[in-house]
Amino acid sequence: MSKLKYIYNFGANIGEDIPYYLKKGDVVIAVEANPILCREIRERFHNEINQSRLFVENCVLTSDQYYGEVPFYLHKQSHIISQFPKPERSEIENFREVLLPSKTAVDIIKRYGPPYYIKIDLENYDHVILRDLFKNKIYPDWISAESHTIEVFCLLVASNVYQSFNLVDGPYNEIKFKNFPIKTNSGIENYSFPGNSSGPFGEDLITPWMTANNFFEFLAFEKLGWKDIHATRLPIADNHCRISFNKYCQSYILRKITPKILRRFIK
Repeated sequence: MSKLKYIYNFGANIGEDIPYYLKKGDVVIAVEANPILCREIRERFHNEINQSRLFVENCVLTSDQYYGEVPFYLHKQSHIISQFPKPERSEIENFREVLLPSKTAVDIIKRYGPPYYIKIDLENYDHVILRDLFKNKIYPDWISAESHTIEVFCLLVASNVYQSFNLVDGPYNEIKFKNFPIKTNSGIENYSFPGNSSGPFGEDLITPWMTANNFFEFLAFEKLGWKDIHATRLPIADNHCRISFNKYCQSYILRKITPKILRRFIK
């Protein structure tokens, strides 16, 4: 019997990544703090929930120092940037504080099963969850987290587990990955990623995987922000970078970077 692929969607929002993850894995666990968004996910994917292919956890994802109900900050205009950490004083008036139940990522994983892929998108809290996972020796084959802080990359490197890195630029996924070929449980198919989705992961990424040193220089060029750092335990970086170099330089995804500049990152 084959091993089930559990995909964890930490920060599911309105569920824009769920259809893709259902094609990539056997079971998807979507975690979202906002009760209204969880209700929308449950209504939209009721068939998958009834089939036990999708589980929805309505809670604030926290580290192991928090228990029970915690304050969560719902943004008044954009649900995408609601967050658990208390906003800066200059921004606090744009948020509404509510008390919501909390759970740790570790407890959720223990309940469902070992992760094949974990996506973390928790608005200024990604690095905390990443640290908690690694402290508990949870290292999925594939993992990604938003790069609003360099600590995300530092934690991935310091784990001594992840050797290969990639970057997905969030704002352009809908444009870059339209009718995009992906590997699903039933074969190759074309898939269009919606706006505000996290884009592809793992073997679906067509950009070359880089070693830590090459990726660090590349990230310095690209800068932090709404970009997902992807990492894998699989030893694919060196060969894949060299094999894919010419193709990568010609890719429309990084057309703004000249081959001369890019060569510095992946040679």
